[in-house]
Amino acid sequence: MLQYDDSAAAFVALSFVTIYIVPSWYNILNKFKVALFSSDEEIGAISRTTAEKEKAAKLKKTSKGLKTLNSPWFLANLVITIILTALFVWLLMSVQSDGEVNSFDPFHILDVDSGADMKEIKKAYKKMSLKFHPDKNPNNPQAEATFMMVAKAYEALTDPTAKENYEKYGNPDGKQSLAVSIGLPEFLLNVDNRNFVLLSYLIIMVGLIPMAVWSYYSNSSKFGEKDVMYDSYAWFHHNLNEHILIKSLPEVLSGSAEFRERNMTKTAEGKQEIGKILVKTKPHMQKPNFQHPVVLKGNVLLHAFLTRQTDVLSETSQEDLNFMLRYSSSLIDAMISVCKHQESLSAALNCIKFGQYVAQGMWLKDSELLQLPHFTADEVAHATKGKNGVKTIKDYVALDNDSKKGLADFSDAQKEDIFKTCKLLPDVTIESKVFVDDDEDDKVYEGDLCTVLVTITRNNLEDGEKAGLVHAPRFPFPKREAWWVALGTTQGKIISIDKVTSPNKVVEHKIKFLAPKTGTYEFELHVLSNAYVGFDFKDTVELKTLDASVLPEYKIHPDDAELDDEPTLFEEMMNANIEDDSDSDEEDSDSDDESEEEGIRELTAAERKKQELLNARKKAASAAGDDSDSDDDSDVEEVHAD
Repeated sequence: MLQYDDSAAAFVALSFVTIYIVPSWYNILNKFKVALFSSDEEIGAISRTTAEKEKAAKLKKTSKGLKTLNSPWFLANLVITIILTALFVWLLMSVQSDGEVNSFDPFHILDVDSGADMKEIKKAYKKMSLKFHPDKNPNNPQAEATFMMVAKAYEALTDPTAKENYEKYGNPDGKQSLAVSIGLPEFLLNVDNRNFVLLSYLIIMVGLIPMAVWSYYSNSSKFGEKDVMYDSYAWFHHNLNEHILIKSLPEVLSGSAEFRERNMTKTAEGKQEIGKILVKTKPHMQKPNFQHPVVLKGNVLLHAFLTRQTDVLSETSQEDLNFMLRYSSSLIDAMISVCKHQESLSAALNCIKFGQYVAQGMWLKDSELLQLPHFTADEVAHATKGKNGVKTIKDYVALDNDSKKGLADFSDAQKEDIFKTCKLLPDVTIESKVFVDDDEDDKVYEGDLCTVLVTITRNNLEDGEKAGLVHAPRFPFPKREAWWVALGTTQGKIISIDKVTSPNKVVEHKIKFLAPKTGTYEFELHVLSNAYVGFDFKDTVELKTLDASVLPEYKIHPDDAELDDEPTLFEEMMNANIEDDSDSDEEDSDSDDESEEEGIRELTAAERKKQELLNARKKAASAAGDDSDSDDDSDVEEVHAD
């Protein structure tokens, strides 16, 4: 009979514990590696200019060291993993000392030495059989199983045949084809433990497992694409439209579901602080549409960042602002995807530009030159006025270093920072062309699959060089350079909008769409940076579609036409059955029938094959009709039976 086996239970427990601790230790060690041994480049803590030194130092402080592992989930997992590892070691030692699964050892069962004489064996058998006899242990399956094993062990040591089988095959019953046991510990069968076992089963199966499943599902069901909460998508759908302006977007971002718990001000001091900051940022804000405390606080903090007034924030408010900025990139991408769903080109472009302002920590009325380190309003005024004065960042970067204005009050180190930044800022060339794949000419006809090939060339990179991190010293987190490529109609409808993240010097992006009706069309092509202000590109893509009816008629090749007439595999099988039936009919026909058919013209081989094919199709259709009728009848019968 099947029995519970402690050794097998140890192997089963080892398997389950290993399933948890192996990936857990892999994750823990990776976190330790990142915290203790990761390079500055890996965590984005690089300082190419002195303006980035403070940002790099903060990133090292928050992303490296043991203090970065001080999260409740990590610590809880670490404790659980250590406990399970200790259990794993204990189970492994137990298996090594007594690891034969489902072994039959009569000496061990009778608790005697392997060299015991017959007298000792009989004495041990008598003692154990009396102890585990079913009459003395009613309703005790474990005692009953032990009693049977004791009897079997005694038989293996006293009966000649059983002893011979045990010595040859390890079992007194002879050679066994398969030995099976239950991989659970024997104490589960003990009557004294049944209440504990039942209670544990109820707690685990009815309490812990359903709770874990519910917790995982309830948490994961809140998030959609880009790990953005569904409530945030709903909020964006409600507030974003084709008339949305850039100055309204900080309030939209502030209402994201990710911030609602964090930005709920609970103390009077916190509310007073938000009120003081609001006084300073209100001249730069659009009139709020929502007075909810969460939205208002987020809106005020974002405007303090965008207007470069974060010095008035307390440490707590600064942490709340950093929390918002940490998720700002993914949330702004989600806002753009909502605009794409609404097919609103102007709203999507405004969201992209809002992302640029967030990355550089500047706002609508600020000069593009404030992206340069150490520049203030005074340097901007000097650089934009007088001879060689420029107003755009593109024009300023294009100047020779000696011709750049606004540097008079700077030290040599500060000037070097500005020159380095000018080299880091993007210098791109955008090219586009429209074509139809595998077309014999350059003309586009109605219904053709058109491709707009957009080529982005980074002129500031050497061959083989990759674009690095964005120079954004005010944004507290590393950000990779990327470009948004959008194609839309002149009426403001989106045809395609995608984020191109390749860091290569030359990047090609293809936009595919079906050619519209006959006519001449103009589309707007926009290429915008995800992090820099003033480097946007706009072009017009012209497309002339011709009437597809002027194309030569497509003629089917005779070989292709013959293939269409070829019977399918099913038809060939049905045709073979018909040929068998016709052969048997011909053998049974009389000679009189043959004489009557002498006046009938004999069919050719092709005509006969066609006729047989038609008959096969009719027979298959008839069979399908009969089956459907029978199915319908059975359904009716079942309904009446119910």
